[in-house]
Amino acid sequence: MPPVSPLHSAQLTSIRFGMELGLGAPTSPPPWRGHLLFRALVIFLCLWVTSSETNKQHAELPPRGWNSYDSFSWTVDENAYLQNAKVLAEKLLPHGYQYAVIDYLWYRRYVDGAYTDSYGFDNIDEWGRPFPDLQRFPSSKYDKGFSQIANKVHEMGLKFGIHLMEGISTQAVNANTPILDIETGKPYVENGRQWAARDIGLTHKTCAWMPHGFMSVNTDIGAGRAFLRSLYRQYADWGVDFVKVDCIFGTDYSPEEVITVSQLLRELDRPIVLSISPGTEVTVPLAENISEHVNMYRITGDDWDNWKDVSSHFTVSSAFSAANKIGAAGLRGKSWPDLDMLPFGWLTDPGVNQGPHRPCNLTFDEQKAQMTLWSMAKSPLMYGGDLRHLDNSTFGIITNPTLLKINYYSKNNMEFHYVYGETSSNTIHSGHLSSRYPVNLTKHDGMVVGLTSCTNGQANGWFVFPQDGKSDHICRIYETENGKNVSFCLKTSSCLEDQTKFHLAVADINDSCLDASASRRRTASEVKLPMFSRCKWHAKQMWELNDKGNLVSSYSRLCATVESSKEAVGITGARAWIATGSKGEIYLAFFNLDSVSRKITARISDLEKVLGTAFVRKHSCSCSEVWSGRNLGLLEEEISAAVNPHGCVVFELMC
Repeated sequence: MPPVSPLHSAQLTSIRFGMELGLGAPTSPPPWRGHLLFRALVIFLCLWVTSSETNKQHAELPPRGWNSYDSFSWTVDENAYLQNAKVLAEKLLPHGYQYAVIDYLWYRRYVDGAYTDSYGFDNIDEWGRPFPDLQRFPSSKYDKGFSQIANKVHEMGLKFGIHLMEGISTQAVNANTPILDIETGKPYVENGRQWAARDIGLTHKTCAWMPHGFMSVNTDIGAGRAFLRSLYRQYADWGVDFVKVDCIFGTDYSPEEVITVSQLLRELDRPIVLSISPGTEVTVPLAENISEHVNMYRITGDDWDNWKDVSSHFTVSSAFSAANKIGAAGLRGKSWPDLDMLPFGWLTDPGVNQGPHRPCNLTFDEQKAQMTLWSMAKSPLMYGGDLRHLDNSTFGIITNPTLLKINYYSKNNMEFHYVYGETSSNTIHSGHLSSRYPVNLTKHDGMVVGLTSCTNGQANGWFVFPQDGKSDHICRIYETENGKNVSFCLKTSSCLEDQTKFHLAVADINDSCLDASASRRRTASEVKLPMFSRCKWHAKQMWELNDKGNLVSSYSRLCATVESSKEAVGITGARAWIATGSKGEIYLAFFNLDSVSRKITARISDLEKVLGTAFVRKHSCSCSEVWSGRNLGLLEEEISAAVNPHGCVVFELMC
């Protein structure tokens, strides 16, 4: 069970303290209960307990909960949300699932013409801040907020969460709403002038997949920080425990805003978990300077219920594990690479205007494989299906006690490369794929362009290549797998307003320029970013070449890389992960990513090679299989299993 809230904990402490001193319950205070010294001592203890709750290790374990997106898209209402929260509290809270999160567009009116990127349907207050749609969330009419719902969620023993978009809404900028100064309760004034939304909105940095909805704010000025401060103080006042901020990471990279939001959350008395979501894949270098400021950060696009989406997570999760990012330092505690929600049970479709209407498309084996990878990689576990239709088999998958123990308490979590997979015709060592991690890609002549942090050495090497006496191409030399050097070039055309910025066009396709981010949300398996689209003078299509040989996006300030398109081939074959338990257990998971059955084998000597003699003390191991519960007895020399297509087995070993 999760700990009680700080306020409730403090109240209980004062009651216990009084009773231990023989003072009785608070309803029958002794004559000297009102003594100033006693009252001061009780107040001190209450404040101390509250402070210790607030300052304890934040997100010490990977967060778990339920999110409305997979089952309701953006159309969830108060009644459906509270019904799901009730089931969450009754059935999943005992298993650590404690966050009940309302996903995006809770402030949008659910009427004809409203959709993901529609304009003019959002509710904003006089300070430019969103408030809930009163038709869908009628209890918000009392305070134009979520306080009533948050109170009900807290009474269930749960934590309340909401989804947010980056920065400020386009509606607020166009209306030029004043900015609230939370210290005075009046419009923000600095340097003798009153500041408003148009002063802080970065119109060149609109959300790529919701350009009519939101844009980044200028956090370099006091007014920009004042707006965000008023926003997050309001959420704290509503009783929010968890915020998921979207369009701020990945190819929509806004590090200044991420860091500013993190700093503002540190100012609050109420601890709030910070989750950030990119809508695209993320490389390890991109997360290096961000993970310490958040508690969860998505490292893939949206994961939906198809095997291609699930299998795309194997390489990226391995990369973040190898970089020691699992459970690294984060906001007020730890941070966790997030593989996205578990789209099991009763669902809807991406980006639709309706609630759940269909069952999950993943097979039973595929769901077990996804749950296993998420647990072995210690990803946050956010269930996405409509909990009102939670069936027994799905419940069994997401509450498997050993998998949940691995997700919370295991250590040394990593991909295990020493496995062998056999089909009827061949034997394949799992090995390492040539790509170190998935990148956002777009095909061009056998090559692909991706984005990463400019500190990544792979971003270097771009240069101007003169052709026919004109310096109108940007190129990069690339070494292919067969050792040959080839050049990858894009034609440039300068921006007339700024000669240092230019388009990157495909030479043999008319009016087609390289975009730095997507015009719509992408799924985890869609490796087509950045993409070529119709040329237009927008920051997404503006690029700069610096003296370090970096090709820099004017939109996100990320840098371009080039790789062979062969490295983007779908992931198949045998994979394995390994982890250790607190009592000397070894957890070994085999995954079959192929569409035919495969025998997968690992040697005990290779376990010792990876984990050392602290865990492998002899060349035999007692073994049981987690999903089936079978006791396999004592194994010597090697461990083998026939694994179903897109399936997995999980061994618990003592060696």
